[in-house]
Amino acid sequence: MSAPRPSRRSLLRGAAVTGTAAALSPLVSFSPARAATAGSYTLRYDLARQQTILGLGFEIQSDSIGSGNNGLPDEVNGVPYDLTDSERTRFIEQMLKGGRADRGFRYCRLAMGLYYRGLDPTRKFLRGRYPGQTAQLADMIRRAGIEGTSVEYWSPAPGWKSNDSYIGGKLASFDPVFLGQFGDALVADLDYLRAGGVPVSMWGLQNEPRFSTPYSSCVYSPSEYVAAFKAAASRIRAKYPEVMITADSLDGWHGAIGQAIKQDSTALSYVDAWTYHHIGADSKQHQNPDEYTVGAAGKPVFNNEFEYLDNQTSDWRTINTAQSIMNWMVFQDAPTWFWLHALKPTTNAESPGYSLGFWRPPSDTDFSHFPDLPVGHWTWNPRNWNGVAGFVKYLPWDSVRYMVDESARLENQRIMAWKTPAGKPVFAVTNRSATESFTYTVDTQTAAPFEGHRYGPSTNNLGLGFKTGPQLTITVPPLSVEFWVRTP
Repeated sequence: MSAPRPSRRSLLRGAAVTGTAAALSPLVSFSPARAATAGSYTLRYDLARQQTILGLGFEIQSDSIGSGNNGLPDEVNGVPYDLTDSERTRFIEQMLKGGRADRGFRYCRLAMGLYYRGLDPTRKFLRGRYPGQTAQLADMIRRAGIEGTSVEYWSPAPGWKSNDSYIGGKLASFDPVFLGQFGDALVADLDYLRAGGVPVSMWGLQNEPRFSTPYSSCVYSPSEYVAAFKAAASRIRAKYPEVMITADSLDGWHGAIGQAIKQDSTALSYVDAWTYHHIGADSKQHQNPDEYTVGAAGKPVFNNEFEYLDNQTSDWRTINTAQSIMNWMVFQDAPTWFWLHALKPTTNAESPGYSLGFWRPPSDTDFSHFPDLPVGHWTWNPRNWNGVAGFVKYLPWDSVRYMVDESARLENQRIMAWKTPAGKPVFAVTNRSATESFTYTVDTQTAAPFEGHRYGPSTNNLGLGFKTGPQLTITVPPLSVEFWVRTP
């Protein structure tokens, strides 16, 4: 059973009435130069609700990419295709649902022209590249309880490109007639997905439109993007008015493309949310509310891709990931946040920094790495997964965030409070320090007990027992994130 889908218009109304400045307590001061080891906090469930948090997103690698993101191999490998039946079930239950009985992640980012890159005979319409790809994606989404895909193009079909290739190039023309036909084709791609059982919740014209890459890409200048966006988005809006249209999947409204959109009232009218790629960024980057919301024209902002680009992860990054989620939501009123890949193959160099887990494709016969992982099976990448897992489990869809009064705004410690749709209060606290514990004194304004759950680089959902309010003293060890859930 799924919750009613929030309409794009309800999201815009919420953004208009919820100013980010209201999310910050007037008692907040910036952290002192010397690292703090304790702080005082009050959960303000008695004040106005902040944004509705829709749920988290992930991307699925359902086809191959060269190691180090170099090229598009003919070899077919992907998820759920390569997984055995029992491993598909475990992947859905343990990761995509996050161990919940109902559902976990809300959105699945679908990389059109990259991990979904089959073609019709005209080379102008996207299809699954191997038998069963669309049906397998539909089955995964249905069984995981995912609301829908975030459909975004890494490249349109080669028949629309200047170089007749997924890799590099740009659109062959920006003539209005050509762009009208192009826009009709992108609508037809959504028609095909939906007819195949793949629901669509979000749509974006182009992933990282400034960059030409050795994998699927398509470069747009600001004026070219605006022209193509208006042609395509107008048709998406007319056929699928409930789909959230995003731009520009890299720089949001800050970059040259976003600024060009803002200067064109028609283009701006089609934007439902601005999307950013602050990939692997230090979470402190998102503690200045004005930087992302003041120029957003009343539209929500969120990060729709996060990973670490240097082919590795670390203990510190576990908590940095958790704080990225929290800072986007606390200081930017973000309605969602996306990690990059659920699973990456054991064969790819980038997999440790990109994935929540690894799978072994049939082509990987080198058991000197992942020696205990059979072909068609998957395992966790705990330093990445444990930074995300608690939010999948304890931040259910359509939870509502509330303000927290803070004695000081700190860079290595963060707190966020919300109520679940059932009205249950929850709050999360982090400690990104690698050496010092941090003590939170939290006034919950209720005598009810809260049950704690800890995550860290090698810790997943460790039970901490109960603490009874109204004032809780919580000492969080180094490199940890905890979730405290009111019970009952």
